[in-house]
Amino acid sequence: MSLDNFWRRHRTLRAALRNLSFTAGILILASVVLVALSAPWLFPGDPLDMVGMPALWPGEDPAFPLGTDSLGRDVAAGLAHGARVSLLVGVSAAGIGLLIGTAIGAAAGYSGGWVDDLLVRVTELFQTVPAFLLVIVLVSIREPSAPAIAVAIGVASWPTVARLVRAQFRSLRSADFVAAALVSGARPSRIILRHILPNALPPIVVTTSVMVANAILTEAGLSFLNLGDPNLVSWGSMIGDGRQLLRTAWYLTALPGAAIALTVMSINLAGDGLNDVLNPRSGSH
Repeated sequence: MSLDNFWRRHRTLRAALRNLSFTAGILILASVVLVALSAPWLFPGDPLDMVGMPALWPGEDPAFPLGTDSLGRDVAAGLAHGARVSLLVGVSAAGIGLLIGTAIGAAAGYSGGWVDDLLVRVTELFQTVPAFLLVIVLVSIREPSAPAIAVAIGVASWPTVARLVRAQFRSLRSADFVAAALVSGARPSRIILRHILPNALPPIVVTTSVMVANAILTEAGLSFLNLGDPNLVSWGSMIGDGRQLLRTAWYLTALPGAAIALTVMSINLAGDGLNDVLNPRSGSH
């Protein structure tokens, strides 16, 4: 890494840490990640085990600080282990969607011509189908599992990234540094990966945060509809299990719902702050 690149990244990091939205989002998200990573040590048993009296309210029994559900399962253990499922599915799905969308968008934006037209039509075809409906269809084809859900969400979420990357590549392919690379005899793959893609990263990084948040919400929706992994506890499945006791034990839906809202809010805060740092002109409006 050159000294100039080092100082540029150092200034970007300092600007990000001075951004209140980014800092607040990262601190909240780091707390959720810490709970998810500590779940096996904080709650070493299976969170699906029935360990206490059913429907204990938070604070009613010191052994279960957040109470138990209708089957006597520890709500706190479910929240901690559910964080692992939600974050893993969210990050994995966003990574899959980012990989597919970046590859298609880069090929379309850099190549132009009939390749661009074909890939744009494919992207538009995917966008005509509601993303959540497509995820349900893909998950229903196989036995529901966390990896299958992550793949399904990733496959349904790539068109947004593809359109963004295509627009970035179309605007950057005529830049002077690309022309210089072409004159020097650089291969198209090298120009795409070493010259254009790094300059197109800021909006892609910001979009990725939105994709992670949407993937977490989508996984929660699937689990609420009993289409999640039956062998894992997730925030969505906890809400689904607690809806039958909404009048008498509203905390069973409120606690996992608050966990989802807090996590999604933290990711959006971090994404907004990152957008203000990487695109100061757009953040000044």
